[in-house]
Amino acid sequence: MAVVKPFLCIRPDGEAVSKVAALPYDVYSRREACEAVAQNPLSFLNIDRAETQFGEDVDTYDERVYEKARQLLESRIQDKTFVTETEPCYYLYQLTMDGRSQTGVVACSSVDDYESGVIKKHENTREDKELDRIRHVDVTSAHTGPIFLAYQRSEALARIMEEVMEETPLYDFVSEDHIGHKVWRMAGSRRLTAVEAAFREIPATYIADGHHRAASAVKVALKRRKEQEDRGETVTGEEPFNYFLSVLFPGDQLMIMPYNRVVKDLNGLSMEKFFTAVCEHFDVAKIGKEAYAPREKGTFGMYVRGEWYMLKAKASILTEDPVRGLDVSLLQDWLLGPVLGIGDPRVDKRIDFIGGIRGLKELERRVNEDMEAAFSMYPTSIEELFAVADAGRLMPPKSTWFEPKLRSGIFIHRL
Repeated sequence: MAVVKPFLCIRPDGEAVSKVAALPYDVYSRREACEAVAQNPLSFLNIDRAETQFGEDVDTYDERVYEKARQLLESRIQDKTFVTETEPCYYLYQLTMDGRSQTGVVACSSVDDYESGVIKKHENTREDKELDRIRHVDVTSAHTGPIFLAYQRSEALARIMEEVMEETPLYDFVSEDHIGHKVWRMAGSRRLTAVEAAFREIPATYIADGHHRAASAVKVALKRRKEQEDRGETVTGEEPFNYFLSVLFPGDQLMIMPYNRVVKDLNGLSMEKFFTAVCEHFDVAKIGKEAYAPREKGTFGMYVRGEWYMLKAKASILTEDPVRGLDVSLLQDWLLGPVLGIGDPRVDKRIDFIGGIRGLKELERRVNEDMEAAFSMYPTSIEELFAVADAGRLMPPKSTWFEPKLRSGIFIHRL
């Protein structure tokens, strides 16, 4: 049973929200982040990426950066850019992209659920990527970027959400990337009790996006528990640090885009030998100059030497295994690895990954500029993600690309 609680939210004043709301910190390079905050001093990126307040001589992970983030957050609270709720609330957060909407519950999820496996994961995390957010959360004493969770559809929750969405939104704006954002506030004991009870009937929630942020929030919680115990104080489990900020969406509303691949070279193979090796496990059909996006599972687009091809996995390599049967696994296990010599895609410098939001033209551009071959993928489904997580398994790296991205700074949870 999932423990999902309302919380005392710090959020932007109504008129400021469209300027404050920012894409997640990790979609920007340092240069891009500096350019973004220069154009918008209220952007939450100022706090999420506080190295933008320093010259390049100050390292991104310098202690001064995290202290600056804390100072900026406090100053925005003091100058009323942010307001603090007087009672715990849930919120509904709806994002609309290209006419398609998804609506999630903004709440606090349980660290204990993460530890016990009620919150299921499908990716490994890297310690070096966790350390930055651990310091950010600990020094600011706040969760500023929500974790994107999914759950199997609940009719009880759906009814509550439909009722709330008939009311006037708290926020309603369109961001610069043309994504619509609406937020409804859910307060009052009847609604809060109903939402919490509905989540208790859900056996598991799933991290869709934000594995590193979730792991960092949990490690800060464990650190604070130990510090409290070391002071001789009892940890009740109700302390705010025992919960982390999340937005929970019904899985049937989510869209996963493909995560495409580009490769630096053909591993020393001639075109003839390359195609001979590919044809051992894939049927190959030449498409021509028109970009090809796969239309069904088990098929792939390949762009090489200015031409597109359609690859179809042969029956001999198909499997019902929840991980080895993923399209990203089929491509890695039967082509990228054995043919092109990409042993570990997490660290190999000869491969790069292109989110589906960038389109197929980006694959062509990369091949024409600095790569040798590109592969367009059929997107992993939410059902496949659930199956992998339920089996206690992990997906290969770069298996899913979720759009639209949740904004940071709309909701802040104080530890």
